[in-house]
Amino acid sequence: MAGTWDELVQQIKERLDIVEVISEQVVLKKRGNNYWGLCPFHKDKNPSFCVTPHLGIYKCFSCGEAGDALKFIMKTRNIEFKDLIIELADRFGLEVPISHRKGDSTIKETKDQMSAATMVAAEFYHDLLIRNKDSNAEIALNYLTKRGIGNDIIKKFHIGVAPKSYTTLYDELRKDFSNDILEKAGLILKSEKGGYIDRFRNRVIIPIQNENGDFVAFGARALEKDQNPKYLNSSDSLIYNKSRLLYGLYTAKEAIKKEDSVILMEGYFDVISSQAHGIENCVASCGTSLTPDHVKLLSRYTKSRRIYLSFDTDSAGQKATTRGAEIIKEVFAGLGDIKQFDESYVSSDKDKYACEIRVIAPPEGKDPDEFVRSVGADAYKMYMQNAPLFIDFQLNSILQDKDKYSTPQEKAQLIKQIIPILSEIKNKIIRSEYIDMVAQTLSTDPDAIRSEIRIFERANLPQVERIVKNVTKNDSVLKKAQKNLLSVFLVPDSPFTFTQINEMIGDTTFDDEILINVKSTIDKLIYTVNNVKELIEHLYTEFVDNADAQTLLPELIAISEVYRGLSDEDFRSVIKETINKINHCRQIKETEQIKKLYKGIDDDDPEALKIQIQLRDKIKKNRQKIGEI
Repeated sequence: MAGTWDELVQQIKERLDIVEVISEQVVLKKRGNNYWGLCPFHKDKNPSFCVTPHLGIYKCFSCGEAGDALKFIMKTRNIEFKDLIIELADRFGLEVPISHRKGDSTIKETKDQMSAATMVAAEFYHDLLIRNKDSNAEIALNYLTKRGIGNDIIKKFHIGVAPKSYTTLYDELRKDFSNDILEKAGLILKSEKGGYIDRFRNRVIIPIQNENGDFVAFGARALEKDQNPKYLNSSDSLIYNKSRLLYGLYTAKEAIKKEDSVILMEGYFDVISSQAHGIENCVASCGTSLTPDHVKLLSRYTKSRRIYLSFDTDSAGQKATTRGAEIIKEVFAGLGDIKQFDESYVSSDKDKYACEIRVIAPPEGKDPDEFVRSVGADAYKMYMQNAPLFIDFQLNSILQDKDKYSTPQEKAQLIKQIIPILSEIKNKIIRSEYIDMVAQTLSTDPDAIRSEIRIFERANLPQVERIVKNVTKNDSVLKKAQKNLLSVFLVPDSPFTFTQINEMIGDTTFDDEILINVKSTIDKLIYTVNNVKELIEHLYTEFVDNADAQTLLPELIAISEVYRGLSDEDFRSVIKETINKINHCRQIKETEQIKKLYKGIDDDDPEALKIQIQLRDKIKKNRQKIGEI
C-alpha cells in the first residue's frame, strides 16, 4: 500500500509497460533494443518515433516530443496527471492517499456502475435462455440449433434472449441501478408515452466483451422474419467504443498469439461458429467497418502481423475486403513494405515487411459461418492454408474477366486498373515477375506496362513534408557540453556513486535555466534514491508539470547511453574533458564580450586608456587559460 502520493506514482510506474501503453496508439516495430513507429504528435511518414523499453522513455527525432509512459497517456488522452494517477491506481488495485481522493462522483464511478449493470443484464438474458424462463427462449433455441449452436457454445459466448415485453429487463435492473446509469449503458430507452422501456426486445442477445473479458455492450439478432432492423447493436458509450473493440478478441487473443495470425470476419455468428469449430484466432468488428484502431489493437497480438480477411464473397464482401486491406496498409505505412511474395519467391534476410495480408474466399460463395457449418472447419482451414496474398486476390479478381476485354481500348482500360496495384510492389524482381505474368495473361507487351507504371508513379509522387526539426540540433556547443555533463548521472552501469560523480563535477555551473533546475533536483534526489532507474522515475514525477524539463529528460537519458560500459578511468576522463570543454566555451564567450567592450570605448574619455589596458590584460589572461585547456 502506498503511504504517500509519490510512492503511489512510483508503484504505478513500476506496473506500466511503456511498449504496451504506446502500442495502444502507435504500431511499433522492434529494431535492436528499441521500438520504432510513426509519431502520433505530428504528421509522420517515416518512423521517427522511438521507444526505449529498458529506460521507460519515448522520443520523436523529428518533432522532439518525448517523455515516459505517464506523459504519453496524458498527451494522447488530454487528461490531467492527478486524474490519471487516480484512474491507474484503481486499475492496479492500489489505494489513493486520503489527501488526494475526490469527494464528488467521478466519471470512473459512472463507468463502474455502467459496467456492473451491463454484466447483470448479460447474466439476466443468458439465464432466461438456458433455463427456458421466457416464452421467447424456445424460439431462440430453435433458431440457434438451426445454426449449429448448442448449449456448450451458448454458454461459452454467454448468448441470451430478450423477451418480447417492453420492460422485463428494466423492471429487474431498476432495483439496483438508476435510470441515468441504465440509459447511459444503452440498456433502456425513453418511451414516447413517458417512462422507460428495454432497448432490446424479442431478440437473440450476443453479449460483447472487451479484451479484458468485461461485458460492455450487446449485439441483438431479430427473432421474427419481418422484424427490423435484423441486427440491433449497442451505441457507443463511456464503456464501449465500437471503433476500438473487436468481437471475439477476448476468447481469441491466446490463439492469435499462438498462431501468430488473425482472421478478420464480418459478423458475430461468423466468429461464434468458427471458434466453436476450432478456428479460434478469428474476430469481427461490431456492426461497423474496420478502423485503424482495430488494426492497431490486433498488431499487439501478432508479431508477424499476418491478417486474413474472410468476408462474404459477394460484391459487397469484395468491397469490404479491399477497404479493409487499404486500412491495414495505411496503419502499417512507414514500417516497411507489405508482403508481396509467396513461397514461390525465395526470400532472404533483407526481405523485411510490415505485415502480411491474405484473403480467404471459398468458391462456394458462403460466408464463414455458413461455410463452416455446411462444408466443415477442415475445409475452411484448407482454404486458409492456401489463401492468396491480397495482391494476388486483387489481380485475380480483375483478370478473371479478361476474356471480356478483347479490343486494344478495352485492354488499356483493364491495365489501367492493374497499374496502381503493380506500382505498390517495391521489390524490383517481384515487380518484374508480376508484370511479365500480367503481360502474358493479356497478350500484351511487358515493356509497355513498365512504361505506364513509370508515368503513374511520376504523376503520384508524394509531396515533400516539412517537419519542424528537433530544436536541440540548434544547441550551442556550450549547451551541448552542459547536457553531456548532466547526463553522466543517468548512466545505468556507472562505476561511481552519485556522490562521487557530484564531487568530480565540483563547482561547475550551468547557464540554462532548465539545466540548472534539473541539476538542483538531482542534487536533492541522489540522497534518497538507490539507483539510476529510481532517479529517472523521480525526476519525471518532479517535473510532471514542466514541459521543457519533460522534453530534456529523454534527451539526457539518450546521451547517457553513449557512456555505458566505460572503465573507471575513461569515465573520469569523460567528465574532466566535458568540464574543460565547458570552461573553454565560457572563456571564448567572455573574450568576445570583452572585445566588444574594448571596441566600444570612447577614446575621448579620460579613463579610456586605463579601461583599455585593463581589458587588454583580461583578454591576454583568457587566451592563456584557453591555451591551458
